[in-house]
Amino acid sequence: MFEALISSKTRIKILLKFFLNGNSVAYLRGLEEEFGDSTNSIRIELNKFEKAGFLKSYTEGNKKLFKANKDHLLFHDIQQMLMKITGINHLVDYVLQHIGNLEKVYLVGKLSKGLESSEIELVFVGDINITYLEELIAKAEKKLNKKITFICYKPEDFRLDEIRKNGIDPLLIWNR
Repeated sequence: MFEALISSKTRIKILLKFFLNGNSVAYLRGLEEEFGDSTNSIRIELNKFEKAGFLKSYTEGNKKLFKANKDHLLFHDIQQMLMKITGINHLVDYVLQHIGNLEKVYLVGKLSKGLESSEIELVFVGDINITYLEELIAKAEKKLNKKITFICYKPEDFRLDEIRKNGIDPLLIWNR
């Protein structure tokens, strides 16, 4: 769907990378490896985004690092648009309408890193009826035409620092 609005695949990758997870930081060569695109096409797009004020850059050693400008007037609008296009907003709203004891929802996996993915990976924290959640997820998968995987934690069992120790960097997308 996004490709119909924006024809540059590199531009789409940059939007996902920096605006889906506003905490993402990257440099040109790292993006080249991650995206599998040429440094020239990535550099052109980074420069356009920086010139427009959507990205900020700073130097660390010999690397020029980029990150989203969260203070930009359109940052949250772009982020919400990406959440809608990837189906994350719809999924969370759908689950929230049917499960009242949900405390937090985290996005993990490729999408949380701002990479394109046909799969949505989530962590739910709350006192949740997992059987019912599985039914809701199955319906959401059909509606979104995406594979959805999830893990549930009771609030007393959830330890964000333990998850991060396992190399997973969750992105909080909903908090009660």
